[in-house]
Amino acid sequence: MPFTIATWNINSVRLREPLVLKLLEDEAPDVLCLQECKSPVEKIPLEGFAALGYKYFAARGQKGYNGVAILSRLPMEDAGGEDFVSLGHARHVAGKLENGVTIHNFYVPAGGDVADREVNEKFGQKLDYLTEMRDWFHTGKPEKSILVGDLNIAPREDDVWSHKKLLKVVSHTPIEVEHLAEMQESGNWVDITRQDIPQGELFSWWSYRAKDWSAANKGRRLDHVWATQDISSAGHGSRIFRDARGWEKPSDHAPVFASFDL
Repeated sequence: MPFTIATWNINSVRLREPLVLKLLEDEAPDVLCLQECKSPVEKIPLEGFAALGYKYFAARGQKGYNGVAILSRLPMEDAGGEDFVSLGHARHVAGKLENGVTIHNFYVPAGGDVADREVNEKFGQKLDYLTEMRDWFHTGKPEKSILVGDLNIAPREDDVWSHKKLLKVVSHTPIEVEHLAEMQESGNWVDITRQDIPQGELFSWWSYRAKDWSAANKGRRLDHVWATQDISSAGHGSRIFRDARGWEKPSDHAPVFASFDL
């Protein structure tokens, strides 16, 4: 059964409900994973999504911060969520499709502004979060799974607008990239986006601070679609829907898509 999945840091699902509806209507992914929903689960506006056929839903939420949700028009059951590093944050939820594929939706901590855990607690939390993810996947050894979300790390040199200038900037520091790689290896995850688009600059986030973000193009690839090795060959059709970054009152992230023939 072929299906398409999209991941999008929406930066408030209630504020940007019209944008989610527009994406669902115009692009029609079978599954949409959202991060930074900034809403308790009971206040996520599900009625409009369900009216478009997205009747299946799994989420973890909290007021004003974090929050992850999976909307699906394919039958899906809630497969749980983990509170890594016991932060009490809504940063992970999983859903299982009828075909046996488990989807993990993550919002990894951003890590603050200073890349030093000795002076910045948030940076330490980010590294610890990735370490616990690594250990969890190493123990569980996922199979037939897809991992998506805002992982808040741009790992490759061509995942940022300037490798040299961002080496000491949180999201592209060597220690973050190393932690992400260890976590990826622990679950035998394959980066589907880069499997499909192996070369060239690729960004999914552009700062709100840049007024002419598109022309300046100082972006980073913070949003990812991975799959376990056993199903990675089924992945194809990856793209970043850059147009959404230019919509009215947009998120600073663009949706990332991939399709799977399973």
